[in-house]
Amino acid sequence: MGEIPPELAAHPDRIRWNDKYVGRPAPDFVARPLAERALALAPPGPVLELACGPSGSALLAAASGRRVTAVDLSDAALRALAAEARRRGVANRIALVHADLAAWRAEPASYALVLCTGYWQREVFRAGAEAVAPGGVIAWEAFTTRVRLDRPTFTLAWCMRDGEPAALLPDGFEVLDCHDEGSRRQFIARRGGTARRGAG
Repeated sequence: MGEIPPELAAHPDRIRWNDKYVGRPAPDFVARPLAERALALAPPGPVLELACGPSGSALLAAASGRRVTAVDLSDAALRALAAEARRRGVANRIALVHADLAAWRAEPASYALVLCTGYWQREVFRAGAEAVAPGGVIAWEAFTTRVRLDRPTFTLAWCMRDGEPAALLPDGFEVLDCHDEGSRRQFIARRGGTARRGAG
């Protein structure tokens, strides 16, 4: 990673997540099951992973030949992902973006798959859906309000509510799967239209 942008240097979420990643054992870099299913459903083309962390899902997509853009606020997580990508020989397929998702936006209609597992913010989901190319797929996993039964102080804004995220999709999407496993919801939808042909 290069120099930390001034607007991110003191960001409390960057500091919190860096402390978490630095202070725990090395990541296992195992892809999330949702990512495996979504990659099988997505047409050929590039992948965008939001709030990627030290992601096994990004590595899986890159190993399959796809170009991946991996975005996270934690530079510690991105450094770990970069090192593992180099070790696996796929670093040339993964572009790392150090950014705050509350402010960063992807190019609209540009990705065969937009993926996020473990993070929820409504505006980020809406922007992610706009980044899906015609024929492409969005796959999302996050806590629902049910998590507050066991963790009452969990921030409500970080929880999917009833009907979400389907209710937030732009017109033209078809929901392929939406189910809860415990306090987490897994969601996959496809954007209508014809997928563009081109390199992964």
